[in-house]
Amino acid sequence: MAFDGRVVSNVGVLAAVVEGGSFARAADALGLSRSGVSRAVSRLEARVGVRLLDRTTRAVALTDEGRRLYSEVAPLLSGIEDAVTITSGSSVAVRGRLRVNVDAFFSRLLFTPHVAEFLALYPDLSLELVARDQLGDLVGEGFDIAMRFGTPPVSSLVGRKLLETRTVTVASPAYIEAHGAPTTPAELAGHSCILVRDSLTGQPIEDWQFRRGNETVQVRTKGRLMVAEFGTMLGACLQGVGIARVKAIGVQPLIEQGALVELLGDWLGDSFPLYALYPSGHLPAAKIRAFIDFVQARLVRSDRANENAAILGTAASF
Repeated sequence: MAFDGRVVSNVGVLAAVVEGGSFARAADALGLSRSGVSRAVSRLEARVGVRLLDRTTRAVALTDEGRRLYSEVAPLLSGIEDAVTITSGSSVAVRGRLRVNVDAFFSRLLFTPHVAEFLALYPDLSLELVARDQLGDLVGEGFDIAMRFGTPPVSSLVGRKLLETRTVTVASPAYIEAHGAPTTPAELAGHSCILVRDSLTGQPIEDWQFRRGNETVQVRTKGRLMVAEFGTMLGACLQGVGIARVKAIGVQPLIEQGALVELLGDWLGDSFPLYALYPSGHLPAAKIRAFIDFVQARLVRSDRANENAAILGTAASF
């Protein structure tokens, strides 16, 4: 079939509507009128024979058919843009808007301390961080990349493992002063623990598993507070509400400052890998590569420092 540049142009307009969230913002981004954007989308819908966008007076959203089409063409559009950049001799150019899907833990504790440095490195890039409990439809919602802990679901997304971090059991000095510190995992059953709901199932995570050498134990915890968001859990733990279980990479500075105390240090908790997830494509955009490389460089460095601190702390206890 002969190449039809009009189809590609209309697909580009559709992508601008999805990324901008409205016909007006797409028109501003493309330098077109709102009616011009509307006509381009209508021409594309006539070409494929189905409605691609549901339009209301307040918002536009992809139909199921629109999401399928966009999931196929979005990586190709990014690849075309990056290929042109590379061909022009500017393979290191990072520009445009980068929309990142993250969870609250990653956003608040891991990336925010480095965001000023990242933006200073890439002055032609604008960054949008959107905190979500669940991954959702990465392509359909116009995200360039997602950062998620845990094994990624089976999908068409490309997953790149950046690091793996352990979980630690912590409490505030105020809690320990009032209630004492458990010396074995079994003693957690007699303490007030801060429970978290699984973001995928909605069920409380009550069973905490620990390993020491070849020994594995599982403890059913309980507590009066249950949360679904990390920031609330951390704030409550710092205030002495109960014992919490958190990813070590995010709270090591608080442990070093004495705001939190690590409990049961010789018992290992679960490990969580951190993955960068992005739409499949032969040539990921330069802005995606830049973000992944930056995150990996900063967080792996921090995680190694945390692990070294943990090793030194363990050695000092003998």
